[in-house]
Amino acid sequence: MNTSKKTVLFFFSLVLLIIIAVLYIFSSKEALFCILLITSLTALLSFIFSLITNDYSWTDRLWSTLPVGFAWIYAYKANFVSSVLVPTLLITLWGARLTYNFARRGGYSSHEDYRWPILRKRFNNPVLYQIFNLLFIAIYQQLLFILFTSFLHFLPMDSHIKISPFALFSCILFFVFLAIETLADQQQYVFQQSKYGLLPKKEKWKTDYEQGFRTTNLFSRSRHPNYFGEIGVWWSLYFYGSFTTGKLINPSIAGPILLTLLFLGSTVFTESITQSKYPAYEHYKKRASAIIFKFW
Repeated sequence: MNTSKKTVLFFFSLVLLIIIAVLYIFSSKEALFCILLITSLTALLSFIFSLITNDYSWTDRLWSTLPVGFAWIYAYKANFVSSVLVPTLLITLWGARLTYNFARRGGYSSHEDYRWPILRKRFNNPVLYQIFNLLFIAIYQQLLFILFTSFLHFLPMDSHIKISPFALFSCILFFVFLAIETLADQQQYVFQQSKYGLLPKKEKWKTDYEQGFRTTNLFSRSRHPNYFGEIGVWWSLYFYGSFTTGKLINPSIAGPILLTLLFLGSTVFTESITQSKYPAYEHYKKRASAIIFKFW
């Protein structure tokens, strides 16, 4: 289902209006309360837009944008102390990169994710699919936005707190995983553009063209290196929070755990589609691991 740029712009205008209204009306409330309220409204908005447009990627369009907004709400409520501002800037960098990659693939001006129409057919029941749409696509995935940014809620708001060496090391890990994700997305993008004739074809990818999918560079070690990078980014940020608070385990660990499980489930579903299209994918699965890099 194609979605116009005007519709997407209208959607984001309403999201921005929701954020401003909540922060204004509940200015005395803590950040987490405001974020919970914002999410309840944006989840409902996403569900309504999916019904109106028959496009189920509205939460996808918030994936790289709304968590950034949440991070800045935490920073604002904490008076921009360094312990909160540093991860907020990292999350902003993550969001800018992911937004760019999503935009160049037509995510904000084209059509919904290719997996949703396939999933609708597999449900073969419009009522059950709309229940899934409300509970999983709209509510659960946006609940994840709250959870994987919730480490910011536990950070100390004392301006005298110094960032520990372990927390700084977590920031370095963040950049390592962000680099992996960036490189993986770039390699896949160039290959797909070349495969469909939008960029010149390369002789070294001849076998991959024939198979229909990429197996070289990072994809020779992992079938989904971008997933590996994304998961690593949020575990790195969680550990930043743990080392800053001095508590290795805290409730915000639910965020990276559930995010990891989401990507595992996404891998199973996505690969079931890929295998049905490309017979050679079964052999590729024996050569490269699903997510974590394989060096043997």
